[in-house]
Amino acid sequence: MLNVIRKAAGSHYGLAALILHWGFALLFLYGVIKQVEDVSQLADDAFLRFEMVFALIFLALLVVRFVFMKTRHVSALPADTPVWQRWAARLVHLGMYASLAAIAVSGLAIGLLYGAGFTSGLLLEAVTELHGMTVSLAYWLIGIHVLAALYHRWLGDGVWTAMVPVWRERSR
Repeated sequence: MLNVIRKAAGSHYGLAALILHWGFALLFLYGVIKQVEDVSQLADDAFLRFEMVFALIFLALLVVRFVFMKTRHVSALPADTPVWQRWAARLVHLGMYASLAAIAVSGLAIGLLYGAGFTSGLLLEAVTELHGMTVSLAYWLIGIHVLAALYHRWLGDGVWTAMVPVWRERSR
């Protein structure tokens, strides 16, 4: 494990960016695994509070990650990357941030509505549907992100190695 961390520190992005990237991936995975199956579960006050705190922490860490990456790092894409690929990468990344933020915000809205006594009805259903749509969008964008990373690993252009501390690319 120590070797993985040492190698990671030498990557394009550095250890802090790697921890933010993979830590957030794990946080999202935890959120997916422990997701609310039915809004009626929110009738348990302790569970409702936990979900609200989780959504706030998720949103705060997402903002920290966005600001950190936006202010301290440039793309790992090689200089000869076609313009359309640069735009596609940017669109997918911004889309992931937006959809992940929308998941947290809509989840908070569901919690606030439920806590305020709106345990059913059109408004709660609409926000719940929006929440589900943003989760689906996030899944699609994350899938595209992973496929693009695998494509870059296949190309061997250094993009994979910039953020993934294992299964390193071979040099061209």
